[in-house]
Amino acid sequence: MAGNLSTPGASVTSRVFALLGAFDVDHRELSLTELASRASLPLPTAHRLARELVGLGALERREDRYAVGRRLWDLGLLAPVQFELRQVAAPFLQDLYGATGATVHLAERDGGQVLYLDRLSGNASVPVISRIGGRLPLHATGVGKVLLAWAPEEVQRQVLGSLTRVTPYTITQPGRLRDQLRRVRREGFAQTVEEMSRGACSVAVPIRASAAGDVVAALGLVVPDLSRGRARLVSALQVAAAGIGRSLPISLSESAR
Repeated sequence: MAGNLSTPGASVTSRVFALLGAFDVDHRELSLTELASRASLPLPTAHRLARELVGLGALERREDRYAVGRRLWDLGLLAPVQFELRQVAAPFLQDLYGATGATVHLAERDGGQVLYLDRLSGNASVPVISRIGGRLPLHATGVGKVLLAWAPEEVQRQVLGSLTRVTPYTITQPGRLRDQLRRVRREGFAQTVEEMSRGACSVAVPIRASAAGDVVAALGLVVPDLSRGRARLVSALQVAAAGIGRSLPISLSESAR
């Protein structure tokens, strides 16, 4: 079957993953032509694989379009980061929302991006573009700056080498951002002011695994303004993050190392 691949030497498994990887938060449904194009596969190959995946429940057929199937969703929920971390964090996120009324974010780093694991929408009218399962730049978000501050040096170099401007207030100077990251590590929290979207500010803290103190995720709030009440928000975040860290199972704590 390897001879049918568009990339010489590529396996059937890699071809299937390319097909599944064509979906993201901005492309939840795709036509067969779109699916083949985004997966860089020949149309007949994409059609055959898609048909097999529909039969296995990994994809769903909706008239002339395809979507991720329930079987993949069920499997995804078994991943520790999806099941254990979200399950442990859920009551703390609710408490944090009740205490602040702000949009609450739980996130982890996925390569050079922020992956949002959970979100509770706040009461205030603030433009928030994050979505559960969505990804945003590390350097332009509060939770992202926290995760970047404790990321390996190789990841930091990669991110700082390609800083895109999202709004006029996004930090795109590598030296300035590196100074901010040192301050985040020193002070224990990060903040942004309209760096991801106009009219939205954020503040975030790390969630540490209790066993070794490794940063496994970030907890953040999005509010209209940080000029007043920032200290109260940071304190509330730190209390919640500490509670989550103490409640993490040993298996998840060790996986962060």
